[in-house]
Amino acid sequence: MSDQIFAPGPTPNTVRSPDGTILNVPAGWVLLPPGDAALTRRVKAAGDYWVVAEKKGRKLFSRGVWTNASIIDQIRADLEIERSTESFAKKKVADAKRREKAQSEYVEDFHGAVVAFLAFHERHAELAERLARAVTVHATPVGSGTVARTKRIPVEQRAEAAVIAWMRHQTTGYDGMVIPRVKGERREVRRMLAQRSKELLQRYRRGEASAADCPLRRAMAETPHP
Repeated sequence: MSDQIFAPGPTPNTVRSPDGTILNVPAGWVLLPPGDAALTRRVKAAGDYWVVAEKKGRKLFSRGVWTNASIIDQIRADLEIERSTESFAKKKVADAKRREKAQSEYVEDFHGAVVAFLAFHERHAELAERLARAVTVHATPVGSGTVARTKRIPVEQRAEAAVIAWMRHQTTGYDGMVIPRVKGERREVRRMLAQRSKELLQRYRRGEASAADCPLRRAMAETPHP
């Protein structure tokens, strides 16, 4: 069994190994596309396979698993029988309810962490609540790929990062900026904009009156109430 991750090859039945070598897919193998986690898991446990993934930017996207076609067919048939039973249907319903409950609890916890991070003066409490809900709605959906979905850092840090990211896109000209393709340049621009956002948040924490042209006020005026 191979633990290596291969890149797609130059032709349909080839892959590229980590050292750049082009390999032909063994006879009798087919590519099982991603999407059915249970099928993929059992197929990988049943024999030899090659995992194929493609890197785009910093992200790695699964392209499936090459393995023996007869193994896939047999395991798929076994799964179809299992999934047709009443006990499986009940388990699916129970699993869905458990996920919904966990998601609801996480959304509530994340929202609270955002409000705590904002820590606006009481005169801006309404704005803080609206901003917290806007950030939460944007950041917490399952599969959104936002920092709020990572488990690598505490929820308090996720909340801070999500607020700064939301403000970068909503209260600055970041999305329309033409940033030179120089190593570290985009990171520096994001750092600079993050500092501006933090300074703006500090004014609301101190309870200062906001100007009519405040970028946060403008952004919230254009954001539908969640």
